[in-house]
Amino acid sequence: MKTFEELGVSPEILKAIEEMGYAAPMPVQEEVIPYLLGENNDSVALAQTGTGKTAAFGLPIIQKIDVRNKVPQSLVLC
Repeated sequence: MKTFEELGVSPEILKAIEEMGYAAPMPVQEEVIPYLLGENNDSVALAQTGTGKTAAFGLPIIQKIDVRNKVPQSLVLC
């Protein structure tokens, strides 16, 4: 099993994840996080409730958002 650090999550986000008590990524997160941290990738992930999909999408979005750029930078459809 990989760590969030091995998936490419930034140190600032790693600190927040650790403070929340998460130790290891869920399987969907192991697949989705590195892919979305790549260049301009779109993704669809289907998994049961409670499998970590929100963090799988949310962590890369938070990491890649440029807060100085005041235009939409991501889109999540549910």
